[in-house]
Amino acid sequence: MIKTKAEINVKEEPNDQGGTLMTFANLKDFEGINPKLKMYSRVNLFPGQEVSYHLHDGNSELYYILAGKGTYNDNGKEMEVTEGTVTFTPSGSSHGLKNTGDDVLEFIALIILD
Repeated sequence: MIKTKAEINVKEEPNDQGGTLMTFANLKDFEGINPKLKMYSRVNLFPGQEVSYHLHDGNSELYYILAGKGTYNDNGKEMEVTEGTVTFTPSGSSHGLKNTGDDVLEFIALIILD
């Protein structure tokens, strides 16, 4: 199955943890997709926006940074992330991400249920 850019659902919404507005391009809407795939999205955080620090319980999440720069919080340890950085947050761990640059921070977010 293939979807064109025009067929991909794009929306703006606050993140689940009460953070600021983000743009999501949902990449998982295919019939018959594995039900353990909770999220597979291209996300845009505009300057100053963030994914609030939050705990993963019963799922794990990967970020793949496509463009921009930000500060990633990995269980209380902050580090800069830029294009090409990949992060992993297993179940039982916490993380957050803030766009600290002047451009859009674009990344792929993948959440898999345990």
